[in-house]
Amino acid sequence: MTISETAYAKINLALHVRRRREDGYHELETLFAFVDAGDVLTAESAAQDRVQVLGEFAGGLDDPFDNLVARALGKLPRADGLAVTLEKNLPVAAGLGGGSADAGAVFRIVKDRYGLPGDWLERATALGADVPACVESRTCIGRGTGTELEPADDSLAGTPVLLVNPRVPLSTGPVFRQWDGEDRGALPKGDARTIALEGRNDLEAPALSLCPQIAGVLEALRGTSPFLARMSGSGATCFALYDSASARDVAAQQIEERHPGWWRMKGFLR
Repeated sequence: MTISETAYAKINLALHVRRRREDGYHELETLFAFVDAGDVLTAESAAQDRVQVLGEFAGGLDDPFDNLVARALGKLPRADGLAVTLEKNLPVAAGLGGGSADAGAVFRIVKDRYGLPGDWLERATALGADVPACVESRTCIGRGTGTELEPADDSLAGTPVLLVNPRVPLSTGPVFRQWDGEDRGALPKGDARTIALEGRNDLEAPALSLCPQIAGVLEALRGTSPFLARMSGSGATCFALYDSASARDVAAQQIEERHPGWWRMKGFLR
């Protein structure tokens, strides 16, 4: 039997960096949300685990056997193997948690077919800070390194969203290293919409210093009259939220006409 799962694109509606930790990581507070589109994984039983990568951004994964799909499979014991085909629709190193979303989809595939081990959360955390949130792929608050999850309301569910990337990869590590170390305060209180509107992304300034093209993306998105436009994660992808699907679609058309080289994805928040 073949199982398919979408690896939902992750966005950070707000991302507050509080301090550098002694272990080299950063203490942060973030509001995770997920778009109803992303990479697509298809899996079927096999004698041993295999991973095949297809799609527009397959070339961004230098070693398909060392990507997070293969590593997630290795973390989850099963009676038999899985042959997984990954259709890579999300750009790599883009602030969308693409690899983490792929790993989260593997966890859901294994859960549906075999069930997950009791310590699945620890296994997910070992793969990366965004992976635990990506397993459920629902709006939530992340603290610590992002792995300490708290439920959040779904007041933004169904919100039309447009993702835009200038097709410039931007690795997370250098962006965090450029952060100036200033604690600008905690996440706001309130529902998800309030947190998103009153929050910020503390990695935007350091990302801009490394990838100035982000400024052009934000300017273009803010010119389409969304109720919020912000960079996601460590960049370089930016998102815009709209009050209607028609407004989002008009914005996507404008971006396509004015910046045909940029990557775009339309969807709704889950």
